[in-house]
Amino acid sequence: MTSEVAPHWLPGVRHVPSPNFGPRPDPTDISLIVVHSISLPPGCFGGGEIEALFCNRLDWDAHPYFQTIRGMEVSAHFLVRRNGEVVQFVACDQRAWHAGRSHWAGRDNCNDFSIGIELEGLEGGLFEPAQYGALVDLCQRLARRYPVRAVAGHEHVAPGRKADPGAGFDWAQLQNRLAWPARCFPQ
Repeated sequence: MTSEVAPHWLPGVRHVPSPNFGPRPDPTDISLIVVHSISLPPGCFGGGEIEALFCNRLDWDAHPYFQTIRGMEVSAHFLVRRNGEVVQFVACDQRAWHAGRSHWAGRDNCNDFSIGIELEGLEGGLFEPAQYGALVDLCQRLARRYPVRAVAGHEHVAPGRKADPGAGFDWAQLQNRLAWPARCFPQ
């Protein structure tokens, strides 16, 4: 990593650079955190498949489900594993490919102004205490570095198209632990 990029890679997390990113229209406009959930194959945790997907190295023939996502080029800025480990894939000043067609607070294309955080978990399922702890810490760290004003789920920025993280995600816990105003969260 060059010193020019290093400030946008968080220290103390594992870095696994993804090729799936592009420039932001305004690299200083980072006002939203989008929370997602992912497991590959669905309901399986702890393997290397998520990292492989985000780095375009997934063996499409390793599981029948992978045929349904064959050829996808996606990424997120961060992944929070079930044990609370945080992995960074894309520098925060770059545009990760996580939200797709999306809209928040009167703006389209949330990838342009958001940081995507994937929680290892099943859409609608429960998440681990370690994940909430890591997510709170990550949100606080990001808010100290960038003008973050809101946290929303993929389901909130792409309603009808996406449903993650889903009903198992405890928004009240996140809001209480962050102690941010209610206006910072989906209503």
